[in-house]
Amino acid sequence: MAKLVSKTYGDALFELASESGQIDQLFEEAKKLLPIIQGNEDLTKMMNHPKIVIEEKQEIVENIFRQRISREMIGLMRMIIAKGHYNQFDSVLEYFIARVKEYKKIGTANVTSAMELSLAQRDSIRRKLLDTTDYVQFEIKYEIDPSLIGGIVIRIGDRVVDGSVQGKLARLRSELVKTKLQMP
Repeated sequence: MAKLVSKTYGDALFELASESGQIDQLFEEAKKLLPIIQGNEDLTKMMNHPKIVIEEKQEIVENIFRQRISREMIGLMRMIIAKGHYNQFDSVLEYFIARVKEYKKIGTANVTSAMELSLAQRDSIRRKLLDTTDYVQFEIKYEIDPSLIGGIVIRIGDRVVDGSVQGKLARLRSELVKTKLQMP
């Protein structure tokens, strides 16, 4: 159900943004609003409290965000509150952000290495990703995992390129097991 809610409202926001020529504005707004929504436990408790009526919740949101975000985003929040889905508002924003990134051909990659990568290495990875994908820009998150021993692992969505020593050893181990099993 949560995926359906985020997709339904996220698609609606994307269509509104496209038709009104506000993709960039609403994209930036959603990126700024997401951590605020995720990080404010008091607001979440209030919006999910069963004794506070819908109209009062909508008024609270209106008062908090009126001068800070667009009327389109406030309208979306009011609609989500009216339908009782405020607890999924962050997933709606995440879906919308991902949809806009796909539309703008902005890729998101997670690069894990055994040790800190130099700026030249990071630049080389970025260029290689741009050359081998349809994306025109990449947001790359770098992590360090010493257990990889060496090399890197790159994740883009559900695709994984494992060039780590640990991965090569695991593949070699698997091949040896298959070879053992096939011997008479």
